Amino acid sequence: MIYFLLALFSFSKPELIQADRIVMNARIYTVDSTFSTAQAMAIFDGRILAIGSNDSIMANYWSLTVDDMEGKFIYPGFIDPHCHFLNYGIQKSYTDLKNTTSFLDVTERIKLHNTSKTGGWVIGRGWDQNDWPIKEFPDKTALDQIFPDKPVYLIRVDGHAALVNSKALEMTGINEKTVVDGGVVELKNGKCTGILLDNAMELVNKKMPTKTKTFLQNALLIAQEDCFAVGLTSVQDAGLDVWEIQNIKALDEAKKLEMRLYVMVNAGEKNFNYFKTNGGIYTDHLRVQAFKYYADGALGSRGAALLKPYSDDAGNTGILYFPYDTLLNEAQKIYDMGFQMCTHAIGDSANRIILDIYGAVLKSKNDLRWRVEHCQVVNKNDISKFNKYSIIPSVQPTHCTSDMYWADERLGAERIKSAYAYKELLKQNGFIVNGSDFPVESINPLFGFYAAVARKDQKNFPEKGFQKENALTRQEALRAMTIWAAYASFEEDEKGSLEPGKYADYTILEQDIMTIPENELWNVKVLQTVVGGRIMFEKK
Repeated sequence: MIYFLLALFSFSKPELIQADRIVMNARIYTVDSTFSTAQAMAIFDGRILAIGSNDSIMANYWSLTVDDMEGKFIYPGFIDPHCHFLNYGIQKSYTDLKNTTSFLDVTERIKLHNTSKTGGWVIGRGWDQNDWPIKEFPDKTALDQIFPDKPVYLIRVDGHAALVNSKALEMTGINEKTVVDGGVVELKNGKCTGILLDNAMELVNKKMPTKTKTFLQNALLIAQEDCFAVGLTSVQDAGLDVWEIQNIKALDEAKKLEMRLYVMVNAGEKNFNYFKTNGGIYTDHLRVQAFKYYADGALGSRGAALLKPYSDDAGNTGILYFPYDTLLNEAQKIYDMGFQMCTHAIGDSANRIILDIYGAVLKSKNDLRWRVEHCQVVNKNDISKFNKYSIIPSVQPTHCTSDMYWADERLGAERIKSAYAYKELLKQNGFIVNGSDFPVESINPLFGFYAAVARKDQKNFPEKGFQKENALTRQEALRAMTIWAAYASFEEDEKGSLEPGKYADYTILEQDIMTIPENELWNVKVLQTVVGGRIMFEKK
């Protein structure tokens, strides 16, 4: 009430500067260059006018809207620098297969799938055989019995493997003779098991029911709402096609896109030619100036490309999606076009190849901000290349805490030491960016913050943290999901910290993640999410 009266009193003082909103009596982490804190800020036309003490703001600004935070904790709006925003919204109509305890559990869940939402297909995502008593890939036998006439497509949690039934194989033309570059159609006794790895999944993706404009835009709005609920104000979608981006653009033009979205364009001639002709997209809510490539698959499905065979699969070194020369030519095209290149690389072989390709094109230090997405296993002899060529390491700490239960089996006792080495990666250029890869992992950015700092999962395992020497400090982890994430998308002058002139994008939490006990970090609740000075989410 006192601040409301002050606001009315201020209205009569013409020497004060008008603001749309004043936020008072808070602990504000600005995440500026000195990591300073403040009590209050004035906001006008979606941007921060000033930030400072309660007294300094009230002495110079007035507004009819004054928010008394009563000591609550404010941070720059959280940014997820690597996720799949549109796919998250789309997959809300899929059956959730995360945390299944067996393949029987999977089949019981999909029996309840509503095919009217997915064009007659039974589609699910999230299974992980590493969570089951039998840690081998399942086959299509049970699916054929339950769904003899409906196509079934079950995507593994990492998106790099899938199980389909015989109907889906028939509809997509996949058989025991099918050969796919950068992918595998698994056979046993000369017959398809139903398991598809990496590029082989594209044969199914191309036949999936076409998503209408209405479906896609509804999926975007669903994803937006869920992101705001966990404190995200910006996301970077790691791979979309032109037609999908055009749907986002239409939503932006209709003033319905409130999330700030940076999009990496999927590699491909059609996509490349479109943006080469039309250039990038730059609005307050949609920015497109990057291309996304894949060097290899995932560690969990043994598709990550390794320098030496998997410790638990002799003779298998994983999957490289493209030959070196092909990727080198693509990198040169992106460089000549002036776009950013972002490449998925998980295994140490894939990381070496990408770092060397980047080096061959970039040649020295630069400000082009090319990125390696994931960089999960980097040979110790290659890590300095991040510094040499100014390459951004884009990591997802919850991958570390999901994989730690079995990663040593894949990599062995020695090679695991150079995996998920976030501190070493940070040291190269003095920063790192921290995303989630949702829907592969949880959409909640505080899970990633906690995993980066504690190197534990939500079960507080392991007690002393997984390879704790590579944990980030809380300040580093917060910068990695705010200002450093903004830098990775060329937007550090617009967002990522709470400073005059920048967007008034901020997240209010019920507890202070910079001071509370470590094991409580992941469970902190979001009170408000604000974009451009407008409240997008408020806890009821």
